Amino acid sequence: MMGLLIFIIFWIAVVFFVAFVFASEVKATQDRDPAAKNKWEVLLLYPGLHAVIGYRIAHFLWTKKIPFVPRAISQTIRFLSGIEIHPGAQIGQGFFIDHGMGVVIGETTIIGNNVTLFQGVTLGGTGKECGKRHPTLGDNIVVGTGAKVLGNILVGSNSYIGANAVVLKNVPPNTTVVGVPGRITRQEGRKIDSEMDHGHVQDPIMMHLKDVIRRLKAAEEKLGIHRTVQEEQDSDIDYTI
Repeated sequence: MMGLLIFIIFWIAVVFFVAFVFASEVKATQDRDPAAKNKWEVLLLYPGLHAVIGYRIAHFLWTKKIPFVPRAISQTIRFLSGIEIHPGAQIGQGFFIDHGMGVVIGETTIIGNNVTLFQGVTLGGTGKECGKRHPTLGDNIVVGTGAKVLGNILVGSNSYIGANAVVLKNVPPNTTVVGVPGRITRQEGRKIDSEMDHGHVQDPIMMHLKDVIRRLKAAEEKLGIHRTVQEEQDSDIDYTI
């Protein structure tokens, strides 16, 4: 009975210690996940937070040049959570991984403060190059579900990477990138990191298509070509855009 009591007290102490040391990560999870009910639920049940805590420990050991153990910790966390963070990566405060299954963060990745990653995100390299081969992300960035940010590139602060985008080039601050390959759609003056509004990100392909349709309609009007209502309805292109 005494042994069980000591075991319970030990783990309660561990939970309170973790809550204190990783307070910024716990707060980030509570602030950005509407499903988070309270701090204790986040501490005990959120694999994204567990992965970040495991990374912090592994990274500390990595900086002390301790062999094997940091990678062993990261691989254990990968097995338990489905999230792989190399202990050599540099990650700022307020980091939040939502759901997280399939997230991969490479060795030379640098991440600023208050960054959010959704499930399936890869911050990886493009080949077998040496040195700095993974991306650098600024502050207040959101990377949507399934997005791939690859190579030694810079993503500026206050930017949004749309779901399933593939980003291979530098991204200026305060911009949105969507599509394959990633294309920039600017949203000046709007801090999209705080809203994380996936549903209102503009699709650059659709924007170009709409522009082509407008130009075609203007050319037809100049040439005196007037389509009947039936012809427009039969057309594969909606000229009312």
